[in-house]
Amino acid sequence: MRSKILQQAAIAAGAALSGAVNLSDKVLCAIIMPAVWTAAALTFQASDDGGLTWYSVYDDQGNEITIVSTVAIAGVRLSMDPSNFASISAIKVRSGAAATPVNQTYAATIGLVSRKYYALD
Repeated sequence: MRSKILQQAAIAAGAALSGAVNLSDKVLCAIIMPAVWTAAALTFQASDDGGLTWYSVYDDQGNEITIVSTVAIAGVRLSMDPSNFASISAIKVRSGAAATPVNQTYAATIGLVSRKYYALD
């Protein structure tokens, strides 16, 4: 069994939200930004009912989980805190914030690196 997998989240040209990606029993730990990216932060939606209902992802302080636009740039790999995604098995990636999505000029395919979650005791 592989401990780490790479999946793709595609955002169409003229859109700000990717299709759904099933993380299964893995947790998101890194993102690989596409070569073409219209400058924008990254935020996320999650579903807890098999993709019927989607919610923007916030932390326990009421802050939207955000990768800021200064690091969400074309062609980089971004390591992330997997504890922010530990309870998410179905995810969508958004260009921009929930309140201010940013449509991508070109189709963008974002790499989602996930792995088995190891809790810190």
